[in-house]
Amino acid sequence: MEWLLDPLNASFVQRALLGGALVAVVCAVVGTWVVVRGMAFLGDAMSHGLLPGIAIAALVGGNLMVGAALSAAATAAGVSAITRNRRVSQDTAIGLLFVIMLSAGVIIVSASGSFAVDLTGTLFGDVLAVETGDIMVLAAVGLVVLALAAVFHRAFLAAAFNPQKAASLGLRPRLTHFVLLCLVTLAVASSFQVVGTLLVFGLLIAPPAAALVWATSIRTVMILGSLIGVASVAAGLWISWYASTAAGATIALVAALSYFVSALARGAVRRKPGTGPAPAVEPVPSLEMEPLPRAPHHA
Repeated sequence: MEWLLDPLNASFVQRALLGGALVAVVCAVVGTWVVVRGMAFLGDAMSHGLLPGIAIAALVGGNLMVGAALSAAATAAGVSAITRNRRVSQDTAIGLLFVIMLSAGVIIVSASGSFAVDLTGTLFGDVLAVETGDIMVLAAVGLVVLALAAVFHRAFLAAAFNPQKAASLGLRPRLTHFVLLCLVTLAVASSFQVVGTLLVFGLLIAPPAAALVWATSIRTVMILGSLIGVASVAAGLWISWYASTAAGATIALVAALSYFVSALARGAVRRKPGTGPAPAVEPVPSLEMEPLPRAPHHA
């Protein structure tokens, strides 16, 4: 037990664990809708699109998290603007903004010699440098994300599974999509300091995907995904302590591997004696859609 708990004797590891746990919960809640709605590529582009905002904020002496949020929002707005042309698919628009934002960020960083040292930390995070002030900001962001996710839960659910019915019920799918993009922006902007802009995608997608293998409801995916994310943070910090590896990258790797462990475990549970080996790819159980309010009847 002493060997197991020894890393927690360091105060910076305690702060890293708490900060990483907050990020894991935020990413699991938002990432659930990203996975269910098939927005993974957009989430990846927004996480990579943080770099220009971070670089500009550092140049002008502003808040890095605010710069990251504005940059992610600009990426989402750019995708929406490009897709207004019906000849351009959403995937194409996301790919274009992905390259533009990431390239612009690297150019800004490389053009200023003083930021060359900070580029690695920005891309891959520095969870062991999390301070008490960062934890307070993460806690505030977490409360906002959880509150918005609770208020718009039915709207998100309807828009994900039945957009036509959502519109007929007056749930305003466009507003719902905008709010979801805001939540993704908050999640990726608040997480880059922990795992970096290149690795935040792992916490955003992997734990909810691992939970989706087992869960049959949205709320269960969020809860189980949060637990898997927090466990990934704890395991990643513990491994990096003894293996002397980069903490942020180790956390992201453990989170990504959690999906494969979850899928293999699910396959082992489903395998029955006498039925032969389990199929190579197990189908993901469909989520049960919660009942929606009926549309008002007009005479």
